[in-house]
Amino acid sequence: MIKVYGVPGWGSAISEVMLTLAEIPYHFVNVSGFDSDGVARDLLKTMNPLCQVPTLTLENGEVMTETAAISLMILDRRPDLAPPVGRAERQQFQRLLVWLVANIYPTFTYADYPERWAPDAAAQLKKNCIEYRKSLYLWLNDQLSAEPYAFGEQLTLLDVYLAVMRSWGPGHDWFQDNTSNISAIADAVCQLPSLRSVLKSNAII
Repeated sequence: MIKVYGVPGWGSAISEVMLTLAEIPYHFVNVSGFDSDGVARDLLKTMNPLCQVPTLTLENGEVMTETAAISLMILDRRPDLAPPVGRAERQQFQRLLVWLVANIYPTFTYADYPERWAPDAAAQLKKNCIEYRKSLYLWLNDQLSAEPYAFGEQLTLLDVYLAVMRSWGPGHDWFQDNTSNISAIADAVCQLPSLRSVLKSNAII
């Protein structure tokens, strides 16, 4: 069985929700405190020298990291969770999936631990990252429909990203007031009965 090393509500939530949606069994291993010296960090480091969550060990013992790579692994097993090959939506799905990880994720890396990167200007770095993140979400919102998902009636793994990330900063109220499409898509995902337990355990609903 796949093991997901993570922390409730953190980036590992994306992998948990994707695996649940794909009906792929997994076991969650809580490594809370991994970002400071201690037992959890030592455990995680044996598998992932970068000490990041999510870190997965697969059924064959191989280690898998990076949520975009995990998404592609899941799509190998459940290709129905992306638009079909040959349709225009397929390229947009691929683009936005990587775009989220390449552009929005780094704003959390720097804003969550600004003292690591700019010890003399931590508060300003955090503020700048959050404002930049907002501008990215505003752009993304304009690329999406919400009918009820990002690509219409078909639920995809991109919708999972949006549902989880909506629960992070700048916060639910900001999304509701400024990014109506992202909010509507996240709401639709959060209403799926099959995801209710994993969403609740990660404080997404």
